[in-house]
Amino acid sequence: MNIRAEIPTVDNSTNFDVVPEAITKVGSTLENLKAAVNGETGASAKYAASAIAAREQGYEQIARLFEATSAAEQIHIGLEMSVINAVEPDYERPAAPEAEGIQTDLNLIAGALGEIYETSDMYPSFIVKAVEEGETKAVQVFTRAKLAESVHAELYMQAYNNIDCPDDDAYYLCPICGYIHKGDDFEKCPICFTAADKFRKF
Repeated sequence: MNIRAEIPTVDNSTNFDVVPEAITKVGSTLENLKAAVNGETGASAKYAASAIAAREQGYEQIARLFEATSAAEQIHIGLEMSVINAVEPDYERPAAPEAEGIQTDLNLIAGALGEIYETSDMYPSFIVKAVEEGETKAVQVFTRAKLAESVHAELYMQAYNNIDCPDDDAYYLCPICGYIHKGDDFEKCPICFTAADKFRKF
């Protein structure tokens, strides 16, 4: 993902359209935030299980990618929970479901499909509703998650295509928005402009 002159937003970006025949059930912004937390909780658990499976199957670099994306989803959960708790202070996040990894190539495909759904259907749908309701904080949270998920999908497909010829690159996680960069050749996050030295290495 290339660095732009300004932080990407709904107003200055052209890749926020909702896919035709979207399947996301859209409620109020508060309901959508809760749905997003639920979805991200499941994804985080699935990726953590996939990391264990990848390491057991001898895919160390892919295991680190799954660990990074699992942690990224926790960042999204935290952002979404902060908006929810501003309205409902007593709301508690759902417990993580039981999850199990299977063959690593299939886990990568499943992960990519899930991330593509979030970036092309779920989050764009939620953003439309949040804009309609004037929920600017939710718009920002959904926007950052949407943009990060598209990069996660790209990284999963890259790992899938190179599963039998990995390199030694590390993955770096932005602690603010959940963006993940592969390799150490970067200066800041392209989504929120957080400096590279703040990133967590996997």
